[in-house]
Amino acid sequence: MAAPLLVRLLGWLLTPLVSLLGAFGGAWAGASIGEGLASSTAAAWTMLALGAACGIGAAWIWLRLLRRSPRLQESLAVAPDGTPLAASEGESADQS
Repeated sequence: MAAPLLVRLLGWLLTPLVSLLGAFGGAWAGASIGEGLASSTAAAWTMLALGAACGIGAAWIWLRLLRRSPRLQESLAVAPDGTPLAASEGESADQS
């Protein structure tokens, strides 16, 4: 009984986790690139720009995958836009 609930909870948290990991990876790559720059300000901006771009890119790719895979949507119990089905069902019940 607890295992399906845990899988759903982790599934709902995958979208922000993927975005966070993408942003972290991009910031790490930006810091590695910025290490060779003469200005620390330029290095910081490089890290920030790559972190933001990779975080947004990772979330975009994940949501695209989620929209195209009904099997993934069903197993994670999420709507095509990544919102949990329990939240979507709760909103429709409130509006009726």
